[in-house]
Amino acid sequence: MEESRGANQTDVGKTRPLARDCSTQTISTGGQGHGLRLSKINLFSLLSLWLELFPLERPKEDDQIRNVGLVVVQDTKVMGLHYSGHELHAGQAAIIQHGARLADCQLYFSRRPCATCLKMIINAGVSQISFWPGDPEVSMLSCSPHGSPTPEEAMLDAMATEKLKSNSRSHICLLLQPLAPGMAQFVSETSRECDFMVSATDDDDFNLNTEELFCREQERHFHDFSKHFLIESAHQHREILTMMHLENFCVEPYFSNLRRNMREVVEVLASVAAGVPQRHCGFHREPPAADASSSTSSSSSPPPCHEGVSQEIAHHCIIQARLLAYRTEDPKVGVGAVIWAHRQSAVCNRPGGLSLVGCGYNAYPAGSQYAEYPLMDDKQEDKRRRKYRYIIHAEQNALTFRTRDIYPEEAAMLFVTKCPCDECVPLIRGAGITHIYTNDHDRDRDKGDISYLRFSNLTGIQKFIWQRNTVTSSYVTANGYAGKRRRREEQEKQGIKKLRDDSVADNSPPMS
Repeated sequence: MEESRGANQTDVGKTRPLARDCSTQTISTGGQGHGLRLSKINLFSLLSLWLELFPLERPKEDDQIRNVGLVVVQDTKVMGLHYSGHELHAGQAAIIQHGARLADCQLYFSRRPCATCLKMIINAGVSQISFWPGDPEVSMLSCSPHGSPTPEEAMLDAMATEKLKSNSRSHICLLLQPLAPGMAQFVSETSRECDFMVSATDDDDFNLNTEELFCREQERHFHDFSKHFLIESAHQHREILTMMHLENFCVEPYFSNLRRNMREVVEVLASVAAGVPQRHCGFHREPPAADASSSTSSSSSPPPCHEGVSQEIAHHCIIQARLLAYRTEDPKVGVGAVIWAHRQSAVCNRPGGLSLVGCGYNAYPAGSQYAEYPLMDDKQEDKRRRKYRYIIHAEQNALTFRTRDIYPEEAAMLFVTKCPCDECVPLIRGAGITHIYTNDHDRDRDKGDISYLRFSNLTGIQKFIWQRNTVTSSYVTANGYAGKRRRREEQEKQGIKKLRDDSVADNSPPMS
């Protein structure tokens, strides 16, 4: 994911509590100019928090070591997404995958990394290490829930971490930012109205209210995330920051501002997650489209068949894409995309055995300044001032700034918040993508400037569409394939047939 405008990031010294990056956050001005968007720092912080919650195949053995999410960034481009697994910590997984390529990178941790990870990361020559100001990786909370003395291991780790920090040429800091005014409300409103929420409530067989469903999901997620990321007691939070040698963050008004900013960021994460309600919906595989070429060339060997990912991992990855969408420069439609690759023989501890290929959001070409390009959509009459010829799509950015190649023997999975358009379908096929996880609200639509006609006939790629679950909806057939579109087509055919019959009846001569 590449920045498309040259905003200067404010440097943060080790004694400076908060940093602002106001040049990367703009406020909506009633349709004139850019809408609300996440700053780079907020986006990377949210991604690291969400990665910490990546579904684990089996529990960790040491309860004192907390899971950690990590985002590796170089020149505002995401180079890697990592999290702690059964054996490796997130920092260790990043070292194994990137090695010396971590030099001059910026690392965003969901918690302060332990000394074991920190010494290797510093040795790799990273330029900046930022972490969430809560309970560190070697927990000071899990073994002392009633205020008892912190375990010796946690104290020794804190001492070693401080020693490494004071002697490091890497810039170690906190970069948690206040959100732009109105950002939390904007994320809540757009999440409540997103296509994934529409899919959860558009079945006439179920009386589900979008507002009620979203509020229930949002409240549940905020409760869970608060317990996980926020320290309820202000006094206990001060003690942890002091033991981490961050006494300057305990001084008012910095401390109150810090806790308020933490809460707002968690609220945004809860809203984004609530926009993809897992309880009623899921990704369902479509039957493969008929391929005319395959019938004429039966002698050619079929492409290798790769398995997809579980519902839990697919749900997690599509929320990664939704977080990326809030960094968009499109004033109306935010789209996010993330591409993961999976090899059956993968032994490196990556999320679910996955390796990041690339991620992105829809934006104008890199290096451009805001308002240099048109912003109008297809509802404006002046075609010369419409945005579609200039916007780089999320899938295009993810493929352009990918961190690695895609190999034929692996599954390459694209998670995108909007149905791929005709402009992106050939790129997706040519890049070697094997799976697409998305919604289909714009499928088969032609809007003149942008169309979605090719997706239905896309062959050789498994398509998983976000729909209501099989148990709760007749949209999905018994064989596991998505049947919502088929049902919709049947309803349209029945409606056309009824109109034709009525027309024939009206025009037929009266019976004598």
